[in-house]
Amino acid sequence: MAKKEEVRGMFNKIAHRYDYLNHFLSLGIDKLWRKKLRRRLGKHNPQSILDVATGTADLAIELAKLKPEKIIGVDIAETMLEMGDKKIARKNLQNIISLQQADSEDLPFADNSFDAATISYGVRNFETPLKGLKEIHRVLKPGGVLFILEFGMPKTFPVKQLYSFYFNFILPFWGKVFSGSYESYKYLPESVKTFPYDKAFTDLLDQAGFAQTKATKISQG
Repeated sequence: MAKKEEVRGMFNKIAHRYDYLNHFLSLGIDKLWRKKLRRRLGKHNPQSILDVATGTADLAIELAKLKPEKIIGVDIAETMLEMGDKKIARKNLQNIISLQQADSEDLPFADNSFDAATISYGVRNFETPLKGLKEIHRVLKPGGVLFILEFGMPKTFPVKQLYSFYFNFILPFWGKVFSGSYESYKYLPESVKTFPYDKAFTDLLDQAGFAQTKATKISQG
């Protein structure tokens, strides 16, 4: 089975508990990270935003505070999108945010369509990260910006050891307790370990065609 189909099935399986677990397992810090991204993106005043791997639309909903003309969220997992649509409706944001199922490596949009693109914790799940990043570059307008939130494994003692303990033991255990899926929350630390970190990731962005790439550490990771 292709990785993207495995990822789709995994996120569909945990969609009903995904938001709760995100907030619980990050001790609520995930909300602060999204707010920080929103503030930084706001300096560019984007009117059209593409949120890739939008999941249940947490980041898209946060970005609606910037009052753009439109935000389109795409994700491969349809059950995650269903949860996101319900949240958008509860907040009466349907006039700004729309969600659709799409493959991040084959986006259904014309070249030069968006002022900005965002991804939160999604690049690790791309089957071919470089291909997905090139697709995002394609649909951005000249001068458009890409903001990414992603996990990384720190290299320094003792932060590396603390992260490893959390990802390898705490996260899978409580993920299984609350979602019933040990495999899904075991996947996360494994994907973090193998994902390009810091300069290796900005090099990947350079290869995809982006300029002025920069990695900023948040919470040491």
